[in-house]
Amino acid sequence: MILPVIMAGGSGSRLWPLSRQTFPKQYLTLHGEHSMLQSTALRLVGIEHQPPMVICNEEHRFSVAEQFRANDIANSGIILEPVGRNTAPAIALAAFKALQDCNDALLLVLAADHLILDNAAFCQSVHQASEHAKTGKLVTFGIVPTAPETGYGYIKRGEAIHGAAFTVSEFVEKPDSQTAERYIDCGNYYWNSGMFLFKASRYLEELKAHRPDIYQACEKAMADIQSDADFVRVNKEAFEACPDDSVDYAVMEKTTQAVVVPMDCGWSDVGSWSALWEIENKDESGNAFKGDVLAIDTTNSYINAQDKLVAVIGLDDVVVVETKDAILVSKKSEVQKVKNIVNQLKAQDRSEFKSHREVYRPWGKYDSVDSSERFQVKRITVKPGAKLSVQMHHHRAEHWVVVSGTAKVTNGDKTILLTENQSTYIPIGVIHALENPGKVELELIEVQSGSYLGEDDIVRFEDNYGRA
Repeated sequence: MILPVIMAGGSGSRLWPLSRQTFPKQYLTLHGEHSMLQSTALRLVGIEHQPPMVICNEEHRFSVAEQFRANDIANSGIILEPVGRNTAPAIALAAFKALQDCNDALLLVLAADHLILDNAAFCQSVHQASEHAKTGKLVTFGIVPTAPETGYGYIKRGEAIHGAAFTVSEFVEKPDSQTAERYIDCGNYYWNSGMFLFKASRYLEELKAHRPDIYQACEKAMADIQSDADFVRVNKEAFEACPDDSVDYAVMEKTTQAVVVPMDCGWSDVGSWSALWEIENKDESGNAFKGDVLAIDTTNSYINAQDKLVAVIGLDDVVVVETKDAILVSKKSEVQKVKNIVNQLKAQDRSEFKSHREVYRPWGKYDSVDSSERFQVKRITVKPGAKLSVQMHHHRAEHWVVVSGTAKVTNGDKTILLTENQSTYIPIGVIHALENPGKVELELIEVQSGSYLGEDDIVRFEDNYGRA
């Protein structure tokens, strides 16, 4: 049976300011009703499969778990990478885990941040590919190209084999525009989708043959794992020593057993705001609007308003994306340079590159409403039954005012219940905790004051989420 392996790492910097390091594009709802991660898992309904395995970094573990829980999606484990080492090691971790579970399944490797519009065509290609994967072939899926794209790698097909598949003649790097047009005219090239299907054991055999250093590092990392609920933590020191390489370079370009199966499914890697504009429904002026937007004499544009009214006048071929703490305005043809903005933000150590003003936590979320040098105001939402860690702060005091719901508060040696319009004060250095004992969300306003207000000024004593 097929074991889906969903690769949920990556930062998605080309979709800033919606995508941030702590909440990248795979966790965003960009098209339709579900996040890209949820859509990736839900499109598997047409395939007989085991619960998917997910690979992500430690920072995103609660986002993955919560998004699966919200849609009642089971999983075969969430493997946490202590550092990013590209796709070849990540897939190796999944393969070793499958074999540890006595499960030499067909691994269907999928990216969590791809969009597929024709689910039936996707499933049909997977069924066709499984015939070849069962015989020991390493199958890659080639997207039938619709345009001479220069942002994708290409796969050149070789001889036809049974079951609508071809041998792989060559993997080609991203071409220039003239070369891409030649590929399209030739008809023997596909876009490299980054999706694969192969047996766990066969992948490891090929990896061991061509990149024994990666194989050995991943084998060592998986020999010393720790499991915590859905999470699987590998040996940090061993994995940090693993070389960084993609599955294409490490295995697929070296093996003699590569097969490509064409896939014509309305695929997009949603690699830019212009790519998202292309797949969205548009009005008679060629505009795609999200949120509260007013437009006059505006054409061929993508406007996404997350928090405020956005009004545009007399614009053509632009992208405008508004969030609570940042606004992007760009020519649609120049959006690939968004990554340069992110690099500048990172170099300046600005928070806008890393996280949103509204930050999700396993217990709920908080929104940093206002701040200055010695105070910060947050709106905190706690899910029913959830509890924040038992903690204290060395440099700040906190005032909590309940807006709605019921709060169970530990404040030093006292435990009290607070309801709407009631408040408490927590001095510097006092051990405290916050819990929602009710059946509806708890909302409160927190005012922090002190000489240092960073998130790292937290000493945790007890925590339901393994952070103590």
